[in-house]
Amino acid sequence: MEEWKPGGTSPESRGSTIQSIDTSFAIVTALRESDGMGVTELAEKTGLSKSSVHKHLRSLMKHGCVVKENEKYQLGLRYLDLGAHVREQYSGSTEIKHKIRDLAAETGESAQFAVEERGHAVVLHREVSHGGVYSRGREGRHFHMHQTAAGKAILSRYSDQWVREIVDRYGLPAATPQTINDEAALFDELADIRDRGVAFNSEESTEGLRSVAVPVTGPDGGVLGALAVAGPTHRLTGERLERELPDLVRSVVNEVELNLAHS
Repeated sequence: MEEWKPGGTSPESRGSTIQSIDTSFAIVTALRESDGMGVTELAEKTGLSKSSVHKHLRSLMKHGCVVKENEKYQLGLRYLDLGAHVREQYSGSTEIKHKIRDLAAETGESAQFAVEERGHAVVLHREVSHGGVYSRGREGRHFHMHQTAAGKAILSRYSDQWVREIVDRYGLPAATPQTINDEAALFDELADIRDRGVAFNSEESTEGLRSVAVPVTGPDGGVLGALAVAGPTHRLTGERLERELPDLVRSVVNEVELNLAHS
């Protein structure tokens, strides 16, 4: 897999692509955003002809990537197999999965681990306690790095030049009115995160939700990702938000790092 670095040529603009694969991904993306669609709906959604959509659906069905039920097409479980395989490739994935489950149970909130890929924060693992709140941060979800506590925690481990190139490429789009949308403000916050070792998010990705995140360092000294706890604003406040949860997340991250270093 080609390594992507900020400032390099965008993968979307480099050379020619295979049109049939682009078409299949357009169909897959449309199906991901729905509960199932017919050929006509897919054609309207993608701007493709019905005959083209039908041919691609047949190929996708052949490989188990799409299934058909009651004249509606939807994504198949082949993607679950592929996603699980991709997740297990990440260093410490199993160790982190267990810690995320324990952290969610101990805090009574949701806990997650996110990594960086191509300049976005991607949720690799998530656990939600019985009393926790389900948010947009499901497993596999991509976020702009500056919008989440985990993303900002990861950004804090990179150079200003790296961060600036991320901003140049993707900008600072707002998910809510509270999202940081000024580059200088972002760099100020990243400096604070480096000093205190913890990142906060106060309704910056989802209104009514706060989170606390700490970066996770691998045995080679590079950042693996960030571990976060999220919950509603009325529960994540005061001493719990400012001291108890940061201390707890730091201790869990320390355990993860020690286990990975000696595994």
